[in-house]
Amino acid sequence: MMAGIFTTAVRPWILAAGRSQRLRRATERLPITRRVVQRFVPGETLDDAVKAVAALRDSGRMVSVDYLGEDVTDVDSANATVDAYLKLLAALGGPDGYGERAHLHRAQTRTLEVSLKLSALGQKLPRDGEKIALENAHAICSAAQRAGVWVTVDAEDHTTTDSTLSIVRELRADFGWLGTVLQACLRRTYADCQEFAASGSRIRLCKGAYDEPSTVAYGGRDDVTDSYLRCLQVLMAGTGYPMVASHDPMVITAAGEMARETGRGAGDFEYQMLYGIRDSEQRRLADAGNAVRVYVPFGTQWYGYLVRRLAERPANLAFFLRALAGR
Repeated sequence: MMAGIFTTAVRPWILAAGRSQRLRRATERLPITRRVVQRFVPGETLDDAVKAVAALRDSGRMVSVDYLGEDVTDVDSANATVDAYLKLLAALGGPDGYGERAHLHRAQTRTLEVSLKLSALGQKLPRDGEKIALENAHAICSAAQRAGVWVTVDAEDHTTTDSTLSIVRELRADFGWLGTVLQACLRRTYADCQEFAASGSRIRLCKGAYDEPSTVAYGGRDDVTDSYLRCLQVLMAGTGYPMVASHDPMVITAAGEMARETGRGAGDFEYQMLYGIRDSEQRRLADAGNAVRVYVPFGTQWYGYLVRRLAERPANLAFFLRALAGR
């Protein structure tokens, strides 16, 4: 109860800090920040990401790798993001990597996946942004298909949702395995779940990490959880592949119960958690025979990601404050 009140009261302030360039520069200069970041981000280089993938795969967990970055303001930056993903996919799918030609998890579930944000591919550019993002995402999906790696398109703030889902629909015409993310905090998401569950899509359902207005989003923690469970029920009853992205014990328990009620086996859905959060629970679920995927971010643009993690859970913020106090 107190954690919910704390999160609701403090979260907008933390997210506002994430939009401050001045605070960003100051935070990035603090040596202590690097130590905190390492809990949630395994490193800044491709080699760092590949090492993290290897360790997680060796522990029986699947992986989704995210090259950090968003809201690019020019075509060159969008192209650089594409190049980074192509190098990542080459590393994951190459003969010395962890390509899916050799690794399937039950059925035809790919153990390796990359996650991408369309705003990092040019979606918000003032001229032809959506077209550029679609073409860039298509290039990444083509490379992923050759490497035997899945792709999931991340959700961003609500102003991008219509554009993102439109691009996803176009991409799924060529890549039926493409996944996308829906946020339970948004009032529209129940209807979106109905659409994508009926079309057999892979859907990562998360609660949402952005500060959204009450006109489009649920504000209270309990309201968001209730929305999540309603949406998850739709996905479990549908023909797609639900990806339960949550660290909430209530949601994790409910997901298992819903799966059994709808006749889904362990290979018909998966749990997803973030790198560095509830690692023991990730291992417990995987050891019990569940499909568990860990979201692994890497790169130099970690500030926005870190802020959203601090805003999501009081435990994360407490970890950060303890680190600061121990300087």
